[in-house]
Amino acid sequence: MDGILDHTMVRVEDLEESIDWYTEHLDWELKRKSEHSSFTLAFLGPEDMHEDGAVLELTYNHDGRSYDFGDSWGHIAVRCEDVYEAYEDLMDQGVEDYRDPDSCGGSYAFVKSPSGHEIELVERDHGAKYSIDHTMIRVEDVDESIGWYTRKLDYEMFRRSEHSSFALYFMKPEDAPEEAMSLELTYNYDGREYDMGDAWGHVAVRADESDLEEYWEMLMDRHAEDYRDPESCDYNYAFTKDPDGHEIEVVRR
Repeated sequence: MDGILDHTMVRVEDLEESIDWYTEHLDWELKRKSEHSSFTLAFLGPEDMHEDGAVLELTYNHDGRSYDFGDSWGHIAVRCEDVYEAYEDLMDQGVEDYRDPDSCGGSYAFVKSPSGHEIELVERDHGAKYSIDHTMIRVEDVDESIGWYTRKLDYEMFRRSEHSSFALYFMKPEDAPEEAMSLELTYNYDGREYDMGDAWGHVAVRADESDLEEYWEMLMDRHAEDYRDPESCDYNYAFTKDPDGHEIEVVRR
């Protein structure tokens, strides 16, 4: 299916430490690794993940740079059956105690990876243990963002949650399976602006039923931003941006 979320990319300063953390604590496996002249990519996820599930891409740049998190990206969320049990198990393994279930109303919790990326634990009755449930991003104009993902990517809002000072909107392709990753759009009512930072990179969507060039042409016909076209990426992938500047990669599968 075109538009399924394939992965979320984050940048890390110590690749082997990060790989060890995800494989040891979340029981993920290294799906593939690609070495390049100035950077290395590693893709990880659960061994028994759904075919339409998403993976995490770790990007390691060889120049020893450090990263700024900003606040425009929030977290990735992984699934578990019981948030208290999962959190206590991670605490027993020595994972950083960031936000326990009680501080989150008993329905979710947060830990942090060695690179400082926030990992939410959410209770779900579907998907492999610790498979990626969603990636959260913050948006400044939620109506514009919902419209963008609806019109450009054919996404639909399948869950929403209104609160006293913020609202959450969950979106993914209309016919996507439960196990597919979704996007959580977080809208704060106070009108704040966000800093993108560079510790988070992008989310990627798959061009399955059409090829990369056809999918890109569809995005251009719908007036998506022409950020990095397929030709500039050797016809391996392409990039556009949403209204808030979050990068959206288009990949073949």
